[in-house]
Amino acid sequence: MSVSFKVSPRQAGNGLAERDTRRVQMARRVTAARLRYCGLESLVDDATLIVSELVTNAIQHSGGARVTFTMTVRDGFLRIAVHDEMPGQPVVRNADDNAEGGRGLFLVDCLAVANGGTWGTSNDGTTTWCNLALPGGQP
Repeated sequence: MSVSFKVSPRQAGNGLAERDTRRVQMARRVTAARLRYCGLESLVDDATLIVSELVTNAIQHSGGARVTFTMTVRDGFLRIAVHDEMPGQPVVRNADDNAEGGRGLFLVDCLAVANGGTWGTSNDGTTTWCNLALPGGQP
């Protein structure tokens, strides 16, 4: 499954545009619906949080005009990938206790490890991905 959408131009100092906020919500809903359809309800909470973080990061930090979100099940793993057209390597940060942001990739890393998976980026940095092991060793 793959969904692609345009991203609003970023303006310094502003949060996500309303249209982009709706895109993140849409990606979460599509993720939950698809996983339930595939009988993978146990992954819904973690996968929707991961999708939310990766899509939000792509919108906020890439500067690209389009984001593509892909989700596949293969070889015992759920693979979530977000492609944002702009090269660059995301960095896991240690946010201050009072910081309002900066924990997204830390959460992705924790959830991936907790689900027997991993995360990373493509060599050119345009795609960030996360693999979660399927429950019960499903194929």
